[in-house]
Amino acid sequence: MSSSSVNLEEIPSESLMNELLRRMKCASKPENRLILIGPPGSGKGTQSSMIKDEYCLCHLATGDMLRAAVSTKTPLGIKAKEAMDKGELVSDDLVVGIIDEAMKKPSCQKGFILDGFPRTVVQAQKLDEMLERQGVKIDKVLDFEIDDSILEERITGRWIHPSSGRSYHTKFAPPKVHGVDDVTEEPLIQRKDDTAAVLRSRLEAFHKQTEPVINYYSKKGLVTKLDAEKPQKYVTDDIRKALS
Repeated sequence: MSSSSVNLEEIPSESLMNELLRRMKCASKPENRLILIGPPGSGKGTQSSMIKDEYCLCHLATGDMLRAAVSTKTPLGIKAKEAMDKGELVSDDLVVGIIDEAMKKPSCQKGFILDGFPRTVVQAQKLDEMLERQGVKIDKVLDFEIDDSILEERITGRWIHPSSGRSYHTKFAPPKVHGVDDVTEEPLIQRKDDTAAVLRSRLEAFHKQTEPVINYYSKKGLVTKLDAEKPQKYVTDDIRKALS
């Protein structure tokens, strides 16, 4: 047995059965390649967890993928680290290349959710070019619409479980135990940029750079607008209707 092989005898029967059931459930699911667009605090992270599980898609968050590529020292990760060490932005081509790599994972067999990319029209064009080379395309863009004035309360009360990406909120979606993840009972963290000052800066960038991306995909007839000011369960219902 090679060093990279897994000894199935060492895996608990319950885990094997759960994985088998998951694969059987996912076999009948249609392919979906989705982009989630919305300002910080609009609910993309919360809804992406539901979409990922219910539609058997992988969740591609570009920040997480970049960090993973750098830490595992993939060829693209090494190039990305060189840029970051120089204080430069990682190029769009590198990010698209890392997304291309991630799409080949078995967990992405039924498609993916892209969250945090593309942020500009140029990035959207490069992404479309890469997907076209793979013989696939974006199926739908979910646009989380919400007024800026509502976001500050949402952002400053947000807590995250780092390894899974599960998000909580002190007011709107508190964990069962304060400061602790419901599933793993591991501690939650609050991101350093979840402050009112950082939010204002990020909103300015979103309106200037990312809103044109919505127009870009609207011209292709791919955008479904969601009222992200609704309670979470109603937004979930609207997403299910959009993907049905």
